[in-house]
Amino acid sequence: MRMWARLTAMAVAPLVLAACSGLGGGAASPARTSHTGNGFRLTTPLGWPSVGPAPAIPGALRGGTLTVLSGHPYTPSLDPSDNYYTDAVSIASDLLIRSLTQYVYDPGTKSMRLVPDLATDLGRHNRDYTTWTFTLRRGIRFQNGQPVTPQDVKFGIERSFDRTTFPDGAPYSNQYFLHGDTYQGPYRTPGPYPGVQVHGDTLVLKMSQPFPDLPYWASFPAISPIPPGRASDPATYKNHPWATGPYKIQNYSPGRSMVLVRNPQWDPATDPGRHQYVDKLVFDFTTPIDDGLTQRLLSDVGSAQTTILDGNLPSADYQRFKATAPDRLVLGSLPCTGLMFPDTRKITDVRVRRALAYAYPYRAAWRARGKIPGVTAKLAASSMPPGIPGRVAYTPLPGGRPSTNPVKARTLLEEAGALEFPIRFPYMVDVPEEVRWKTIMQRALTEAGFRAVPVPRRAATYGPNVLFNPDAKVNERQVGWCADWPSAGLWVQQVFGSPQSQTASGGQNSNLEQFSNHAVDARIKATELLPLAKQPEAWNALDRSIERKYLPVIPVGYAGVAYARGSKVHNDAIDSVLGMPTFKNIWLG
Repeated sequence: MRMWARLTAMAVAPLVLAACSGLGGGAASPARTSHTGNGFRLTTPLGWPSVGPAPAIPGALRGGTLTVLSGHPYTPSLDPSDNYYTDAVSIASDLLIRSLTQYVYDPGTKSMRLVPDLATDLGRHNRDYTTWTFTLRRGIRFQNGQPVTPQDVKFGIERSFDRTTFPDGAPYSNQYFLHGDTYQGPYRTPGPYPGVQVHGDTLVLKMSQPFPDLPYWASFPAISPIPPGRASDPATYKNHPWATGPYKIQNYSPGRSMVLVRNPQWDPATDPGRHQYVDKLVFDFTTPIDDGLTQRLLSDVGSAQTTILDGNLPSADYQRFKATAPDRLVLGSLPCTGLMFPDTRKITDVRVRRALAYAYPYRAAWRARGKIPGVTAKLAASSMPPGIPGRVAYTPLPGGRPSTNPVKARTLLEEAGALEFPIRFPYMVDVPEEVRWKTIMQRALTEAGFRAVPVPRRAATYGPNVLFNPDAKVNERQVGWCADWPSAGLWVQQVFGSPQSQTASGGQNSNLEQFSNHAVDARIKATELLPLAKQPEAWNALDRSIERKYLPVIPVGYAGVAYARGSKVHNDAIDSVLGMPTFKNIWLG
């Protein structure tokens, strides 16, 4: 599970979650079973080629410079092995780095579908999903003309195990691959690694446990070719990774700007998902998305016509665009839920946790944090976001879905003998939206009968010192969790499974509420053993029963996106996996 890097209201850092997706069965069969309801499919979309080039976009023109204004720093490392922020993954996967698989945008469902990339298909697995085989395409080159070899892909995958050199990377290789609990990558565990084998143009990947979701993990930059040796020294590669996609880095100033230009070594005949329409992309990570910038884009003069805002509009500016230029609004959904994590070690009575759910000022909090009710924030009906297979909306509270009701909250506190129960909640003192939210939160908790205790922290250290520090002097945390791919199993495992089981498997603790229940852990293990076709329904039923009985986490809202563009920017739909523009499809004209 990953925290959405841009959900100031709900998140700050980079972590992700996954779950069993139920790919088709049979020994040595290709992954073909599809998920309906959210557009993620493991079959190649109907009419979409498994070989390049990608289908041409009607009317698309070549040329021009696209300016992308994000208003927040890009992750300091561009190294594919360390790439796990939503914005970094989006830019890398769409434009720079090719992996075994990739996503393409389906305009019919307005969502993403998985298709092959470096591999010729989505992988072939044995009966229990512990061995996966991928055949690599020929004719793919790095930006300097050097051919990409299976050994390069093997080396890239092996780097993904190194959580010391690449601390921000995702933990899936450690959790699922053979010896992933002890192997630490080529720098820290020298010698051959048997979990990735090369046979001609074929890669054979060995798992330590069933991993039916591997084709999704294979779409990440971490599962990409990286040249062994001095060329990929982590100290320098993080600023200039070798491109295999349609663009390469011309210059990069960490935290400030990046310029991408065409990569002449990219061959569209080998790529079924990407295009190379624009000449150049200029990313500005320093210009804040504020009223002045929005007015400039609304004017639609000069370079504003070829500019896109990569970040949610403030509410007032959204209304201006909606009134005067609705065709230049870019709206979409995300597989993300804002969650409140009451520390169950400190808030032990479920009635107090339920009172906290009724006390929370949902809509007022969204507005304070710059969200647009009904557009970029919506009331949640379960801990899982829409789009997860098998998900059914339910009411986690006896009286319905969470909504602000201070009278009900106070009644529950009185029943529990817990009036004036202290809620020590952290906020980022150097983020204006958070300061506004703190004031509203304090008022709402007091009205509901709690004693509000705001705990100020700086944004730069908020993640390690508060969110992921179980000993922090708080008893409530909030963050926005996003599913890495459409799957229910690991959502339940990482949100509700005991913290000890997560950290023991090499992952970062996602159970921020510190919920630990032997009966729940037993049901998680039992559900893992069910036939894959039955798992989505079973995982969602387990999620529902945990929330209704224990309420260890409180759904605060579902996330959406509302960007804006200049009049000459076309085909910048929202990537429903990452909440970013579909950079690989944009053209200007």
